Amino acid sequence: MENPSNSIEKLNNLLSPIASKIGNQRHLKAISSGMMFGLPFIVIGSFFLIFANPPINMDQFNPETANFFLRFLAGWKEFAVNNYGLLTAPYDLTMGIIGLVSCFGIAYSLSEDYGINPSMNGMVAAVTYLMVCTPVVDGSIQLNYLGTNGLFVAIIIGLLVVEICRLFEVKNIKLKLPESVPPMVATFINTLFPLLANIIIFYGLNLIFIASTDKIFPEVVMQFLTPATNIAGSLGGFLLIVTFGNLLWLIGINGSSIIFPIVFTLGMAQTGLNAEQLANGEQMTHLMNLQMFRISVLGGAGGTLGLIILMIRSKVPEYRTLGKLSIVPGICSINEPIIFGLPIVFNPILAIPFLISPIVSLLLTYFAQKFSLIGLGFIIDPSFTPFFAQAYLSAMDWRNVVFTLFLVVVSMVIYYPFFKVFEKNRLNA
Repeated sequence: MENPSNSIEKLNNLLSPIASKIGNQRHLKAISSGMMFGLPFIVIGSFFLIFANPPINMDQFNPETANFFLRFLAGWKEFAVNNYGLLTAPYDLTMGIIGLVSCFGIAYSLSEDYGINPSMNGMVAAVTYLMVCTPVVDGSIQLNYLGTNGLFVAIIIGLLVVEICRLFEVKNIKLKLPESVPPMVATFINTLFPLLANIIIFYGLNLIFIASTDKIFPEVVMQFLTPATNIAGSLGGFLLIVTFGNLLWLIGINGSSIIFPIVFTLGMAQTGLNAEQLANGEQMTHLMNLQMFRISVLGGAGGTLGLIILMIRSKVPEYRTLGKLSIVPGICSINEPIIFGLPIVFNPILAIPFLISPIVSLLLTYFAQKFSLIGLGFIIDPSFTPFFAQAYLSAMDWRNVVFTLFLVVVSMVIYYPFFKVFEKNRLNA
């Protein structure tokens, strides 16, 4: 019978080169970096959305029995309802244009990787994006696809615009100007050609789509991508993607960085749709929002916060020390210290709960949202903040905080028998 460690080594030798290439692939890195580029705008916009939606249910508010705090919230709610447009204007012009910001960020990041004028190419991508995503209807510019609805279009345009601009660089399609012409002027003149090419290609496609389907470019793209996004955005598809990322972690590869562009983009889009429904006074319905992504990395990949708590109480001094050092990063969903320090990498005992814990947590979260036991996420909360803060900020609902604390206990239960076996082996060594 083959030694299990040999099988793991063979699997590592097979998958590591593939995963390494995927993780270092410049286009995927550009998508990830470009999305992060927009996070400051998301955070600021979310603050204003929070301010415009105070955490109180007016249907359950009774002014005769309410205390001072509830009356304060009710007054805040009344003010917010009467001034909703003014309060959410900063949100509309930050989170509401996150597609545009991401398009610029993706193009900037890819251009920087290629070493070709990132600022200018980012602007070319942004202008091209605006041309195909903001149709004019009855004299008014439509902004529907500048926000989360346009994220997939932002990825496509952000990447392709840079590749077209790079083609001009590679083929050296430039005007030969005298040396007396200042470099800034030369750069300006030679930027006109790739800009014109991108406008002709993408705006031309947009006109063709309008003429043939009566739909603009982003509508056609979203219609084409709907089957794929439905699969990835379904519970089963999401679980498969998260599990794949965790499998990569088990062989020492940062799986989160590989699946991030998919799950984060889907989560942002669905969270944005919930925010739109809330703003329109409708019931929120999108379960696969960013809150699901946060749960998939509760305590870090593998849902290891429960494991860290168990380590703090371990009989092995090294595990106790590592647990104490890892608790604060774990609360902020950073767990590389125990993945590589315990380690969980190439650990057949802890690999089982490392895969199971996120699946159980995601299933519980999905159905808790479905049956209104917790609030649906409608706010894109800051990354790497304490998990309980994220839980509240995502939906402005204290039930979510209690629920995530419950999930930590669930994680402890799942990890407990496996950690005890691991701990016993260490004590008997």
